[in-house]
Amino acid sequence: MTVDTLSRTLSALADPTRRRILTRLKSGRATVNELAEPFDLSLPTISKHLKVLERAELIRRGRQAQWRPCTLRPERLGEAAEWLERFREMWEANFSNLDALLDDLQGLKSDSEERKKS
Repeated sequence: MTVDTLSRTLSALADPTRRRILTRLKSGRATVNELAEPFDLSLPTISKHLKVLERAELIRRGRQAQWRPCTLRPERLGEAAEWLERFREMWEANFSNLDALLDDLQGLKSDSEERKKS
């Protein structure tokens, strides 16, 4: 996956409307009208969102007579997830360090309270 592809994917995912469209497409293909239904947006605006998703290769738009059903292309999401996974080890180490610090602070607080009682 090239940086340009990753940038397009992450940029497309940055918008909540596009994320909701992708979530809807998880349950199967849908037409532009079906995708626009839950939004208070015009069809041209939804079409612009779909073009961004299509350029990022997150969806595929087909042709069936006058309809252009959209389908999810999950492989691009998988590639972005793989890139993000590289950071998991760092996040987990940071959380472990934070847990250890909180445990230490809790221990100091307990020791202080014990000394006050004596």
